[in-house]
Order: sequence, then C-alpha cells, then structure tokens
Amino acid sequence: MLKSPSIAVGDRIVDLVHGVLLDERGDVVPLRPRAWAVLRLLAARAGRLVGKDEIMDEVWSDCEVTEDSLVQAIGDVRRALGDAGRSALKTLPRRGYLLVVQERPPDIEEVTPTSTPHLSIIVLPFANIGGDSAEDDFVDGVTESLTTDLSRIAGSFVIARNTAFSYKGKAADVRQIGRELNVRYVLEGSVQRAGNRFRLNAQLTDTETGSHMWAERFDKEAGELFDMQDEIVSRLANTLNAELIAAEARRAARSPRPDAMDLYFQGRALQNKGVTRALLTQAADFFAQSLALDPSNIEAAVAAAQVEVSVGSAFMADDVNEHFGIAETALNTALRQAPNHPRAHMLLGAVLIQTSRIANGIAQCRRALALDPNLADAHGFIGLGKYQSGQSQEVEGHIQEALRISPRDTRAFLWYMFVGLAKLSVHLDREAVDWFRRSLELNRNHALSHFHFAIALALVGDLKEARSIAKAGLVLDPGFTIRRYQINAKGDNPVYLARRQRYFEGLRLAGVPEC
Repeated sequence: MLKSPSIAVGDRIVDLVHGVLLDERGDVVPLRPRAWAVLRLLAARAGRLVGKDEIMDEVWSDCEVTEDSLVQAIGDVRRALGDAGRSALKTLPRRGYLLVVQERPPDIEEVTPTSTPHLSIIVLPFANIGGDSAEDDFVDGVTESLTTDLSRIAGSFVIARNTAFSYKGKAADVRQIGRELNVRYVLEGSVQRAGNRFRLNAQLTDTETGSHMWAERFDKEAGELFDMQDEIVSRLANTLNAELIAAEARRAARSPRPDAMDLYFQGRALQNKGVTRALLTQAADFFAQSLALDPSNIEAAVAAAQVEVSVGSAFMADDVNEHFGIAETALNTALRQAPNHPRAHMLLGAVLIQTSRIANGIAQCRRALALDPNLADAHGFIGLGKYQSGQSQEVEGHIQEALRISPRDTRAFLWYMFVGLAKLSVHLDREAVDWFRRSLELNRNHALSHFHFAIALALVGDLKEARSIAKAGLVLDPGFTIRRYQINAKGDNPVYLARRQRYFEGLRLAGVPEC
C-alpha cells in the first residue's frame, strides 16, 4: 500500500495517499485537476511559502497560461477547504501562497475516503512490445501525453505521471490499483512497430469489477513520431471523453443520492445522444439540479449554456436570438470565473458566429483550441463560420481536421451537416446529398440534419425521399416551419443570405409547412 502523509486543514483532510480532499464525514470534496494539483503542492510544502512562478511551472508545465489560471485555481481550493479556506490559505502579494495546517491527528492514517472521485483514472505506462528500445521514448510519450490530455476532460481526476510510472514493468492488478489509488478506471495499452507500421492497443477497465469497458486498436504508418503521437493521443482522448462520461452517467443513475457532478455527467451523456427537444429538456433539468446543489459548478453552467446554443442552432424556437442571448450571458459569466475554460470559449464562439460576429467567434474558437488542442468541435464551428461568411470552399478542410483528431466524435454528425451546407450553397447538390446522408447515418436525433437533407434531395429531384426525410424531421421537431427557418438567418453576410434563398424552395418541395 502506498504511504504518504496526510494533513488536516480545518475540518478537511488533504489525503495525499489517495490524492483526494475529504470533508468531516470522509466524503470526497470535488476539485478540478489543476486546482487539486495546486493544493497537493501547497500541502506537500505546508507551512512554507511557495512562489507563484514555481506553482505555475509545476501545475501548468504542459501549456502556456496567464496568472488568471492560478488565481482561479486558488479560489477553487479556498472554496473546497470550506470555513478554513480563507484563514488557512494565505496570499503573500506578488510572492506566492502559503498553506497553514494543523498538527496531523494521531489517527490520520486510519482515515480513508468513503467514495471514489468522479471520473478518476490512471494511465498506466504503455508497454513497448516490439522489443526495440529506440521506441521507448515514443511509447512513454504516448503515456505522458494521455495523462495530460485526459486531465482536460471536465470533472476528471487523473493520477499524476510520477505515480503512474511507479507501476512500469509490473504486472497490473487493476482492482488492487483501484484500491491503492482510489480511482475508478485504469487505462493500459501497448505499442508495437512492425516494419513501417505502428499498432497501438488500448483498453479501459473498471477497477471495482475488473471488467473491460472499452478497447480500441490504432494502426498507422510510421511517419514523424511527434506528429503521429499527437494524432493518436488526440483520438484516444476524444474517444475516452465520451466513454467516460457515459460510464459516469451510468454510475450516477444507480446512486441513491446523486451529487452535483453525478447530475452533471447524466446531463452531458444526454447531450452526447443528439439534439432533440426531449433530450435537451432532460439535460437542462440535470444541469439545473446540479447547479442547485452547487451554484459554483462551472462545468454544469457551461453545459447548461450549451443547451441554449443547441436550441438556437437547430432552429427549435421562433426567436433563436433569445436563446443565443441567454447562452452568451451565461458563458461570459463562466469565463469571468474561469478565464481559461476551453469549452466556454468555444461555445461563446459558436454564439458569436451565429449572431453576425463571425470574426470574433472564430477567434474564440481558436482560443479554445490553444487551451485544448483536442477540442475537435472548435474546428467544426470554425467551419460553420466559414460557411456563414460566404467562404464555403474552406469549410471541408476545417471539418477534415476535426475528423482527423476525433473520427468517432459524438458531434461528428453536425460537422458532416456543415460540409453538406457548404456544398449546397455553391450548387454542388449531389455532393451535398452524400454529406447529409452520412450525417443522418451517424445520428438520427437531429431534426435540422433531416431538413437540410430534404432540401438537397428535393433540389436534385428526388421528391419521394425528400418528403420522407422531411416527415421524419417533423416528428423530431413538430414546430419547424419554413417561416421559422427564413426569419432566423444566422447572420447578415450578403453572400450567405443570397445563397440561402434557394433552400426555401427545397423545403416547400419536401412538404415542410410554410408557417
């Protein structure tokens, strides 16, 4: 069993054995990964000043951020420490921070958490089974990069690299690892080079049951190792994001007393299923419940704003700008509290793109990608921005970049629709039909994809299928009309508006109601 000191801060216990903060009942107090890393560093040097630069270098070694990120993390730590937070965590202006702690209680080693942190995971060192020691650095790099990238998943708790590498070369008993580190999931894998090809195998295991939850294999031609590592890690991280959210939602559904993050994960899992009024209503209810339990839950606030963005984007209201306005206000509030939240920047970009501020919206999406290069959906929204600015020929390139780093993304159906719109806008109607068809094959829970597909089918003369597809779309969104689609143009770019005119005739031919 790993042994390491634990310390008391007021009625909280910083348990460095299991990597969690516990309240007076022994329940885990949730903390985002970076905030926990700050607390862990301060706790390890309790009673001593830790400089700002040292904290930034240690906690954000993988990316460039401003001091705002540290200030936000310190605020998160103070709130998590409860009543003792303000007095125990001292700020020394322009110098750094100091954590004042009590003497460790005599029975502190007996304190163990009564619950495991949400979405807690360790990435075990991947095995190099090719036997070529020259590939060791590449294999270790995959492990380290995955550890960093998975920590960007909202609500995740990822065991640090140094602890993970203590298991290198050892037979893995995932259930024992789960008990030792108090984590729910173990990700392990192997890399093998055969001639000019690399094969990577990865599997995710539930530490409670020891059962395999997910497995994937990647085969890729050997090229520039760094670029290949980047692409493999991005694909794994994006796939695992959806898998872990779904797993946490299933756990939460079984919980007799779901907490704020349980409710958040249930809402996110619904968002990943599609864009229908029923799914969005259920998701919004989960986020509202989460925020009622924890008003400071930034993840739930951003996810609730995404519901409003989805309603506006999918023309699910007679005045879509009302929903975009609600989302914009909520996202700006979230960004004041968490200035470097990638998804908040991306969703704000989506709002700006669809409310006649395309350049600013694309800039927000690029900011999101600078903070999280794996955020494939940001590439998708940049593609949407290009379409709405009349630059349809550039859309497909952005969508291909999104698909490169997340080919099985739960949002890919939207990206296919964006390319279909770009093709439709320049009269490449047959190509548009192909893209819209692929969009529906990925996810049939999106009425707007049906209506755009129906437009393309009608314009190429396939009226029978066009009417069938439009009918299915109206089942998903009975309130959709040509008038609603017409009056809610997503911007004022004259090229976009002119190209859009022919869509109305396609909707009429497909049998969509006028009003």
